[in-house]
Amino acid sequence: MTKQSAGKTNYWFRIGIAGIFIFSLSLRFWGLGRFNTLVFDEIYYATFGNDYLIHKPFFDGHPPLGKLIIAVGIWLGSHLGFGQDTINGLTGSVRSPWSYRWINALFGSFVPLIVAGIAYQLSYRRSFAILAAIFTACDGIFLVESRYALINIYIVVFGLLGQWLFLLALAHQRQQRRLYLVLSGMAFGASAATKWNGLWFLLGIYLIWIFAWVWKILVAKSQVTRSNSNDLPAELHHSSSNFYFGDRSVSPLQNLTQLNFIHLFFYLGIIPAIVYSLIWIPHLQLDTRYNFIEVHKQILSFHERMGGNSTKVHPYCAAWYTWPLMLRPMAYLYQTATSLKEPLPVMGPPLPANAVKVIYDVHAMGNPFLWWFGLAALLLLVIMLGWQVVNSLVIQKRFAPRPVLAIDSWIALYIVLNYAANLLPWVMVNRCVFIYHYMTAVVFAFLAIAYFVDRCLRSYDKMLRAAGVTITFTILAAFIFWLPVYLALPLSVEDYKLRMWFNSWI
Repeated sequence: MTKQSAGKTNYWFRIGIAGIFIFSLSLRFWGLGRFNTLVFDEIYYATFGNDYLIHKPFFDGHPPLGKLIIAVGIWLGSHLGFGQDTINGLTGSVRSPWSYRWINALFGSFVPLIVAGIAYQLSYRRSFAILAAIFTACDGIFLVESRYALINIYIVVFGLLGQWLFLLALAHQRQQRRLYLVLSGMAFGASAATKWNGLWFLLGIYLIWIFAWVWKILVAKSQVTRSNSNDLPAELHHSSSNFYFGDRSVSPLQNLTQLNFIHLFFYLGIIPAIVYSLIWIPHLQLDTRYNFIEVHKQILSFHERMGGNSTKVHPYCAAWYTWPLMLRPMAYLYQTATSLKEPLPVMGPPLPANAVKVIYDVHAMGNPFLWWFGLAALLLLVIMLGWQVVNSLVIQKRFAPRPVLAIDSWIALYIVLNYAANLLPWVMVNRCVFIYHYMTAVVFAFLAIAYFVDRCLRSYDKMLRAAGVTITFTILAAFIFWLPVYLALPLSVEDYKLRMWFNSWI
C-alpha cells in the first residue's frame, strides 16, 4: 500500500470513527429530560449524587466513584444555562433531569470508540475496529444505561479503558510503556471503585498474561526436548521470545512476556489499589460512621442480605446463564396514555387495560440479534481454539507449541478469556442479579462478531462476503426496530407487543 493510499484509508477511518461518535452522542443526548422523574435506580444514584453536593451522609452498597461523577454532573449541569426547562425535587434538591443525566450520556458515548481502540490494537485492522464500534453503538442496554443517572456505564468505560491502555503499553517500549501501564492501572482502579465487578476486567488481563508465560515455558521445554532428540524443526531455531516489536503483522499481545511478575504486581496491582483507596476519601469524610475497613464489611453484608436469585426477591432477577440468550430483560420505565396529545406520563396509577392506547417503555435489553450472533461467534472462537489443541494432541499425536502464535489465535484468546473472566465469576454469586450485570461480558461478544464479520467481508468467497453483509444489516435493522423501547418512543399496544417476542421480556 502506497503512502498516499494509506493516508486516504486513515482519513476515512477517522471520519468513520467520528461519525459513530456523533451518532452515539446524538442518541444519548436526545430527549434526556423527557421524563421529569427518577427512572429505575436513579432513585438511589441521582439522590446519592445530590447528597454529596448537600453534604448529606448516606450508605450505598457500592464504592463511590459512580455517584461522585454524577455529583459532578449535577453541579455542572445546574450551572449551565440550558437543560433547566423542567425541574423536580426528587433528589432532595430542586434539579432538572438533564442535570443528573447528561454526564452519563457523555461517558456512554465514548464506549464505541474505546471498543474500536481495543479492536485496532489487537489486529491493526481498521475494518475490524469500525465494525466493533458500529456494533457497540447499536446495542440497546448500553444506550439505555447511558441515558439515565445509573452507574453501570462507568464500570465498562473505565474497565475497557484500562484494557485499551494496557494494549497500548504492550505496543510501546520504555517510558511510553510505563506511562500507559500507570494509566491502565488507574483506569482499572476506577472501574473497581464504581462496582467491585469492575475487577473482572483486570482478571481478564491476568489470565491472558498467565497464558502467555505458560505458553513460553512450554515452547522452551519443547525446544530442549527436540534439540536433545536432534529433531529441531527449522522454525524453532528462532527465539520463542521473538515477538517482532513494531511489526504490525502481529498482535501486541505477543509482547506479554516482556512484562514480568513485578511489572504486573506494581502497575496492575499496587496502582489500582492506591487509586481505589484514594477515591474513597471524599465519601469517608462525608460519612464518618464507618472507616475504610468497616465500610467494606458493611457493603459485603449488604449484598449477602439481598437474598437468593429468584423472582420472589425481585421480579426481574435473572440467573447468569440466562443473560447470553437475553431471556429476562428489564423494564426501567413503563407508562401509558390514552393518546399522543397527553403530556408524557411520569406519575399516577396505571390506566385500565382497555383505556391504554399509547405505551412509553424504557427497556434495558440488548440488541437481540447482536447478542445472539455474538454468542454464536464466541462459540466459534472456542471451537477454533479447541481444534488447535485437538490437532496437536490427537491428530499430530504430540504437543508441539509454536514459538509464535498466529495473530488470530491471540485475538481469539483475548476475547474468550475476557468474556469468561467477566461472566463466570457470577456463577458463585448467590444474591439476586440482573441482566445489566452482563454488560461487562457482552462487550467482548461484540468484538467476537465484529471479528467474524470482518473476516467474512475480507474473504474472496462470495458466500462469506454475503454472510458478513447480511449479519451487519440484520444487526442494524434490529437496532432500529427496537429503538422505540430504548428511547421510550410512543408505541401503540400492538406495536409494543410486536417487539416483546417472549413473555419473559415483559
